[in-house]
Amino acid sequence: MTKRIAIIGAGPSGLAQLRAFQSAAQKGEEIPEIVCFEKQHDWGGLWLYTWRTGLDENGEPNHCSMYRYLWSNGPKEGLEFADYSFEEHFGKQIASYPPRAVLMDYIEGRVKKANVRDWIRFNTPVRWVDYDEETAKFTVTAHDHEKDSTYKEVFDHVIVASGHFSTPNVPFYEGFDNFNGRILHAHDFRDAREFAGKDILLVGASYSAEDIGSQCWKYGAKSITTCYRSAPMGFKWPENWEEKPALEKVDGNTAYFADGSTKDVDAIILCTGYKHFFNFLPDDLRLKTANRLAAADLYKGVVYANNPNMFYLGMQDQWFTFNMFDAQAWYVRDIILGKIEVPAEKEALLADVKEREEREEASDDVKYAIKYQAEYVKELVAETDYPSFDIDGACEAFFEWKGHKAEDIMAFRNNSYKSVITGTMAPVHHTPWKDALDDSMEAYLKN
Repeated sequence: MTKRIAIIGAGPSGLAQLRAFQSAAQKGEEIPEIVCFEKQHDWGGLWLYTWRTGLDENGEPNHCSMYRYLWSNGPKEGLEFADYSFEEHFGKQIASYPPRAVLMDYIEGRVKKANVRDWIRFNTPVRWVDYDEETAKFTVTAHDHEKDSTYKEVFDHVIVASGHFSTPNVPFYEGFDNFNGRILHAHDFRDAREFAGKDILLVGASYSAEDIGSQCWKYGAKSITTCYRSAPMGFKWPENWEEKPALEKVDGNTAYFADGSTKDVDAIILCTGYKHFFNFLPDDLRLKTANRLAAADLYKGVVYANNPNMFYLGMQDQWFTFNMFDAQAWYVRDIILGKIEVPAEKEALLADVKEREEREEASDDVKYAIKYQAEYVKELVAETDYPSFDIDGACEAFFEWKGHKAEDIMAFRNNSYKSVITGTMAPVHHTPWKDALDDSMEAYLKN
């Protein structure tokens, strides 16, 4: 096979794609030449932690949105690889909410076993992608930071796996320019200990606000205030945590809210989401979508309707993560290997997108959204040789998780669930989350 495939990004989505091709090769199939471009010095995408914020060591926008004490905020039983269980990796079943370092080790374990590192060019951001209608080929312009040299190469397909949780959406509020404290986006949050003894305001009411606020509470913040535009998170917060309606302005160190109340704060953390941002793509190749379950212009959630030689992985809002990226990667692989046929007419591709959008919009219930994405994963898995697993069981773990959060938002990580891959029940972690101040891999994996 003389085809050449460019994969942009070696985070969980890009690594899933490498594993998908390696899996086919392992079964004796002929696969194309694979080149994966990764702007960071190592694989792991968001899971590759760095102390740096702003720009990385090469002057590229820093990809990492991870913070030091991050633990999985959903049960690992909902994201386990069907072809590589936690038990296979760690030699035993582990508790259900691993910290960042533990999950990174797990992600890395599978691709080390698959031996795909040689397919990746590290410290090599993609600068631009062009498509030639006549030759039906892409020209990728990349920059090799080690040689400090820019070059071009030609490919038959481009797979964008660069993620969409690294370019922050940063709003401005009146008074920000004169605020007497620290203002940062969640993207640049690193260490909760920085905010010990401080009154902090988190703008936003989704997972980042919930989790960063919880981290700061755990590591000794004096008080936490979160504010919302549409609805409060509504959990049973600790005594020093309050929710307020929308922030209107800041004056000095005083924050003013829509209900007329005020709060003096030392720091403001903007948990205001991320942008789908692809500054290496021209308009005709660039995905433009909101963060939703049915991403715009993607047939089957992966094929770019405006150019079906191009694919996007992991662009949806996510309940399922690693195993959904796998399902997508195996599906894209089989299109490229000629096993799955994509309709030739653009209208058919867009009709598929429209049907997905309409189904997503049929309900705003959380359980409906989880089941919607589960059905999507099932749909893709059914058409490839990705190992089938108990996707409904993963949904049950998500439903239980939601219930545990409603019961006690500061203790939900003390629960455990059954693996849908091995059928084994996870142990309860040896230390309650709020007391587990050392979340190193060594401390976490102790019996």
